[in-house]
Order: sequence, then C-alpha cells, then structure tokens
Amino acid sequence: MKFFHLSDLHIGLKLINRDLREDQEYIFHQIAELAIRERPDALVIAGDIYDKAVPSAEAMEVLDGFIEELTQNLPELVIMMISGNHDSAVRVNCYRSVLARQRLHMIGLPPVQPEEYIEKVVLRDAYGSVNFYLLPFVKPSMVKLITGTDEKGNNLSYGETLRRMLAREEINVAERNVLVSHQFYLPAGKDAEEVERMDSEIRTVGNIDEVSAEILHLFDYAALGHIHKPMKLGSECIRYCGTMLACSVSEAGQQKGVIEVELGEKGEVQTRILPLHPLRQIKVLRGTAEEILAQACEDYVSVTLTDTPDFDTQDRLRAAFPYLLEIRRDTLLQRDYAGALRAQEKLDPYEVCCSFLGDAPDEEKAILQEIVNTVFTEGETK
Repeated sequence: MKFFHLSDLHIGLKLINRDLREDQEYIFHQIAELAIRERPDALVIAGDIYDKAVPSAEAMEVLDGFIEELTQNLPELVIMMISGNHDSAVRVNCYRSVLARQRLHMIGLPPVQPEEYIEKVVLRDAYGSVNFYLLPFVKPSMVKLITGTDEKGNNLSYGETLRRMLAREEINVAERNVLVSHQFYLPAGKDAEEVERMDSEIRTVGNIDEVSAEILHLFDYAALGHIHKPMKLGSECIRYCGTMLACSVSEAGQQKGVIEVELGEKGEVQTRILPLHPLRQIKVLRGTAEEILAQACEDYVSVTLTDTPDFDTQDRLRAAFPYLLEIRRDTLLQRDYAGALRAQEKLDPYEVCCSFLGDAPDEEKAILQEIVNTVFTEGETK
C-alpha cells in the first residue's frame, strides 16, 4: 500500500501581500506529476486546506483544478483530507457522504455526539486491510459530549481529549492503521518551546494545545499537519510533512517535499521524501544597496539594507527584484547605537514623536503638537 502525505496547503495565502496563486498552481501540477509517476493508492492531506475559514472563489478554483488533474489521470486514486485550524470545519464537511462515493473523502467535523466515531476509510492490498482514521482539528470544547469534562465541569486538556477520543475507537492493532491528524503534537520529553515554529503558524498562549506524541504509537504511521517545517517526532513513522511552499520569510531555504509512505505487511513501513521545487524561492538578502543590487533575481526577496539608502534606492531595488517582498533598514546597527540614543534624548517630545511617525502630513503634526502641549501643560500645573 503506497500513499502520499501532504498537509498545510494554505490555498489563498498571501506572502506579504503577494498573491501566490500562480506558485500554488505550479506546485500542485508538480505534485500531480509525481503521483502519475509513482502511482500511489491514496493521497492524504492533513489539514489547513485553505488559508482562510471563508476561502475566496479563486482559492476554491485552485483546489478544484488540483483534484481534477489527479482524478483525470488517476481515476482509482483515493483522496482523503481533513480540516485544520485555518479551515471552516462545516464548509469542508459539505457533501461529505456524496463525495465519499467518488473516492474523495473531505472530513471537516470530528465526531461530536456519543454515537459518532472518527471517520475510518478502509483500503485493502495483498496483506489485508489498511485503516485510515481521519481526525480533523479538535478543540476540547467541540467534543466534550464524547470525552466528558473534569471533576469541576471544565473542559479537558487537549492531550487528555485526544487520548480519550482515540481510546474509544477500539483500534485493531493486528491490522495496519494510519492516523491523519492536525494538532500540535510534542515528542516525548520535549518542551513546546524547543519546537521550532514558523512565523506563518498560529500559536496558542501558553501552548495550551500541546499533545504528547506518545498516544500516536498505536498507529503504524501518523500523517500529521499543523507544523510548517518538516519534522519527525522521534520516529520515521510519526511525521509532519510541512508546507508544500514556504508560507513566510522564516521558511526561506527549507526543502519542501511530499512524503511517500509504503506499507508492507504489519510492521513494515518505508518512507521517502519526493522533493518539490517552487516556481520562485524565498531569499533573505542583507548588505549595502550595491551589494544587494548585484544579486538581482526573480525570486521572492526580503532585503535588509545596512547603509543609508539614496533617494532612488527603493526604485532600483524594485527594478532589480520584480518579486520584492519588503525592504528593511539596519543602519543603526552599523553606527554607535549608544550615541544614537543620546541624540534622541536631546530631542523634545514633539520631535521624538515626529521621528517615530516619519513623514506625517502637516495637519497630523499640528494635532500632535497640540496634544503634546496639552499633556505637558497639565503636568506642570499638578
């Protein structure tokens, strides 16, 4: 049994206001070509199909085009996907039973009533059954009718919620089992702060959504989504595949790919990475304007200038880098920072505010001057 593991497509994402539709369609076509070449039995997408809960019409067209290319070329392929924390569970869940009859399993909602269970798709090969458990993103409040609450009536922790949900499934460990899940799983013995997170990920305060990966050892393979950097959780068989494209500048330089998983008889699991090559890389360039301009390219570029730019530097950079993302300035790091602070201390409060605001209109400066005067006048009379 062979299947592809994908996650965190984030269709509709904008990279610092750059529309990525062309890039996403390019990479989807590449994934489809890999599938045509490798002939997997199934393809699983472990959540965050879209970047927004209410995706645009254009984003939906991109997904439709990807599914159409797959099904036209591989009519026997089984496609399974779950909702992630970016998705609208209800929208993903629409036409669930109808689509399932077409080998397309879009599971948006987890079980929420006591009589409901995690969606299970059973495929078969020469070694018997392979059970795919499709568990969308779960918050404890969503499933408390199933998992219960603590002795004070409060929602359980994420970890205890997931543990109870899996325990009630009565999974047959004599068969091969695959979990598709979108949560923040932690390797045993690791602290949440030790896991490298990308700028494009949504994080909870205090990492209250963390779940110990120990509960995943029940499965022959855990196809995980949510973390954007490819990562193993102590085993080749418990993995985050990461995003198919860099979703933030913090992901510059990461090699993205599809995980191909092959299950033999019980206990035999082989994985390999099929590299993906984006239409445009993300590059982070730092240096003087002239040093950076010498590296002109058509990739997405984040620029940090270490010198004082001339009046036309921005225009020159935009001409050299048609997919420029941002321009940062790092000139203070090249100077006497303490001296700069002392210079600031000599400015009056109005001048400090103006230097912070930049080129504000005259009418705004007039309002600011009036506010500063009022504040200091009242302070002197007290």
